[in-house]
Amino acid sequence: MAWNSMLRLFERLSLCAWWGLAQVTLMVLCPVLLAVPQTGDVLYSGGDILTMRGEAPEMVEALVSREGRIAFVGTLRQAEQQLVGDAKRVNLAGKTLVPGFIDGHSHLLSHADGYTQAKLSPPPMGKVSSIDELVQQLQLLQAERKLGPGEWIVGSGYDQNFLKEARHPTADELDKAFPNNPVVAIHSSGHMLVANSLAFAKVGIDSSTVDPEGGMILRRPGSQVPAGLVQEMAMAVFSDFANPARELQVDLALIRKAVDHYASFGITTAAEHLVMPQKMPVIRAAAEQGLFPIDVVATPVFTMTEQLVADPKFQWRRYHKGLKFGGIKVAVDGSPQGKTAFVTKPYFTRSEGSNIENRGFANIAQADLESLFALAYRHGVQVYAHCNGDAAIDMVIQAHRSVMSGLNQPAYDHRTVIVHSQIMRPDQLTTYQELKLYPTFFTNHVYYWGETHRANLGEDRARFISPLQSARLKGVKASNHTDNAVTPVDPLFLLWTSVARETRTGDVLGAAERVTPYDGLKALTADAAYEYFEETEKGTLEIGKLADLVILDANPIKVSPNAIKSIQVLETIKAGKVVYKRGDR
Repeated sequence: MAWNSMLRLFERLSLCAWWGLAQVTLMVLCPVLLAVPQTGDVLYSGGDILTMRGEAPEMVEALVSREGRIAFVGTLRQAEQQLVGDAKRVNLAGKTLVPGFIDGHSHLLSHADGYTQAKLSPPPMGKVSSIDELVQQLQLLQAERKLGPGEWIVGSGYDQNFLKEARHPTADELDKAFPNNPVVAIHSSGHMLVANSLAFAKVGIDSSTVDPEGGMILRRPGSQVPAGLVQEMAMAVFSDFANPARELQVDLALIRKAVDHYASFGITTAAEHLVMPQKMPVIRAAAEQGLFPIDVVATPVFTMTEQLVADPKFQWRRYHKGLKFGGIKVAVDGSPQGKTAFVTKPYFTRSEGSNIENRGFANIAQADLESLFALAYRHGVQVYAHCNGDAAIDMVIQAHRSVMSGLNQPAYDHRTVIVHSQIMRPDQLTTYQELKLYPTFFTNHVYYWGETHRANLGEDRARFISPLQSARLKGVKASNHTDNAVTPVDPLFLLWTSVARETRTGDVLGAAERVTPYDGLKALTADAAYEYFEETEKGTLEIGKLADLVILDANPIKVSPNAIKSIQVLETIKAGKVVYKRGDR
């Protein structure tokens, strides 16, 4: 039965019958579990309750939530005295209660789109270890979705670093397998893709096409014919085709499924940090239809800044039905594993289409970046600047300083976020502290691409990737993130990578940058709340804050470091409402 028909049927039922049937039916049809409201007070006790307030671990006996907020934190005896009405008691039975995890940076909408794409990731995320296997996954998608001649076939997640051929696929290889369909394979970083000849023809790229500023189209040797690989800003023309317009209800169903996935990992505040123009009405419709039982912080792409700041009805940094537009997002450079991150010293290994002196490149000119910062700062809009390389970070520092020196207004807390901050220098951390710039790190890179970074960057630069401990010692607040769909949504695995800093081979990369489990948790809770100007509402278990909670089957600060990544989320509670419970699906 169609969704609309089902809703019309519900309207004909009595209110009581509608509610009972709606709960059962929606749990079957809707991937997001219904948020089950807790009536009256809820008392949690009988396990470790880790508040995350302060610089050292603090555990209490009991916590009381009331009407979506924390009403009491302290001893069990005092908690019992605080209860109002018919309270519910939750026995943790030795399990651990922590604040809800806050997603420092990821792409919720890309995760949703991924449900319709071929899975091209290498192990352990996927199954693709060769170009033949990549083609097979694209063919499987074509068969499953019954895609006829002329229809687009899209896959995502491939990584040339882990293909046995140790290179990107080519247009010729995709042409041979798909002579009648435009095909796009999106790189795991999201900063490059490979297209076949029909795809190039569809978007109007041929031998006469000039590389755009901040982008590159790789050419066949001895000619200007596109070879297949497209990098950075040159990808823009593929966006509408690789993510075709769908019926709104289809997009919303995918978003519901993605939100459920995030909630199942204990995330109570998720991120969509690159909303493209065509996705703005979709994400707003999702909020209006009540599809966000957890909070979502969205950042529109920087090209929309003038339009948005000129709209008096557009609101920044204020939630509406679970959705908040936190600021604007600009990608200053590319990816380190793809060797398009903009660095001051050359990569040690050769890149396809460039010589040994490759330093990556910027996606935006310095003058344009400074104009963007000036526009955002004048209107009090937070900037999220994607910078993987130290040269890109230098550009942002210069833009910030230049604009701040020319602003004729009282200083305010810009809280500019430098996303990734991976291939950075120690002196830049000092500047972060001086200018109050905020990094959100990406320690999963150590595990997934640690050995690749050693080869590309050398030991000194590789071991300083995502320097969370150095930032902490300098007093620089920082969050940590998965950049999903670049790496999977799993805050506990992310916590483990920040504590262990082990590569896939089990070697330690950057031992001096390992943090304690408690400090690693702060980057997912208390310090992550600061990124979104939400430190008074989230991130710690304190009276008056939102009852955003996660129940874990073990305490991350008590188990061995290697056991952290195996900890399971048992329950996720958003503002006092259960949005995920293990075993209920």
